[in-house]
Amino acid sequence: MREHDKPRRLLILDDEPAVAQTVAFAAKRHGFAIRMSASPEAFFDDVAGFEPSHIIIDLLMPGMDGVEVLRNLAAGGCGASIIMMSGMGSRVLESAQRVGLERGLRIIGILPKPFKPAELRALLDAHAHHRAHPEPITAADHETLLDDIGPALRDEQFVLHYQPKVHLASGRPVGVEALVRWQHPTFGLLPPDRFLPLIEQSGNMTLLTICVIEAGLAWLAGTADDSARQLAINISATSLTDVNFTDLLHERCIRFNVDPARIILELTETTAPRRTAELLDILTRVRLKGFQLSIDDFGTGYSSLVQLAQLPFSEIKIDRSFVGGLHSSDQARKIVATTVALGKQLQLTTVAEGVENEAQARALTELQCDQAQGYFFARPMPGDAARAWLRERK
Repeated sequence: MREHDKPRRLLILDDEPAVAQTVAFAAKRHGFAIRMSASPEAFFDDVAGFEPSHIIIDLLMPGMDGVEVLRNLAAGGCGASIIMMSGMGSRVLESAQRVGLERGLRIIGILPKPFKPAELRALLDAHAHHRAHPEPITAADHETLLDDIGPALRDEQFVLHYQPKVHLASGRPVGVEALVRWQHPTFGLLPPDRFLPLIEQSGNMTLLTICVIEAGLAWLAGTADDSARQLAINISATSLTDVNFTDLLHERCIRFNVDPARIILELTETTAPRRTAELLDILTRVRLKGFQLSIDDFGTGYSSLVQLAQLPFSEIKIDRSFVGGLHSSDQARKIVATTVALGKQLQLTTVAEGVENEAQARALTELQCDQAQGYFFARPMPGDAARAWLRERK
């Protein structure tokens, strides 16, 4: 069954019948089957039996509060889209949202009480067809995948998909981000969160990084009309412990006749939590060779300003959690605005990730963010499709 054909089932956890009925009425008009639970005990029975695609949770429940509910949902591997609802202040709601996200749940929004039905409908509409989390890998599958990594590297089963990045003011493409996938003969196309921890565990991250670099450079070199001006590549912490990494990267650019200035290396905030002499050596040489350097997921770590001050970045990527909260969280909007302003003061390019709708794109443009990527513009796509997408919009 295709994802968008799956039943839309909404499970509501709220001990106030009037509120639950109001939610149910609004959701029924949007094609949802409804089930309501007034207690956590009944709720968890319904999670198992009703198999909801969406869940709405009142955070203030007698017996078990919303954070405990989220903890139990995460422990059970819940893949439903979750909306949290409460009469508490927005900061408490946003904190609870972060709890859910940190535990791997799909939190799609927060709904303060009292709410307007239009606010609920907007959340349900925006996320009605989003893909739920895939089923967790079993212990047996885990071992199988570990055993398959060596043959997969040898047989070139790791492939790249490319997600376009656009200049917000003009709407024109500026480049792409290369995203690795595993085309597994048994499990199908696996996203990186399914296999990158296994790659690290197996000690093959450096080899995979080299494969990604070579595949990305070959793709960029084959884009003859220069419609993709830049290629962003994610770099692992393992690569940043090898002082020969810069020379390896530069040699590959020479081999594929690609100007290093067209390559952006993306590092997450947690990739290098401590500044070391080796890290400064590698990243400074990367910049001296002409490569660009981006700090990814900005604002989600604890040493953001320290890293910006000490490491030679040329770009900031604003994390999708803040972009997603632009219209539901005053705090998220302030963080995005502050990050964009900081980027301009430091003469860094600002890029917003996870842009999913026109309202977010418009808000980012108003805040003078430079670039953006996300499903609103284009999903990650195979190389030929990415070339065609870029040519059409050149």
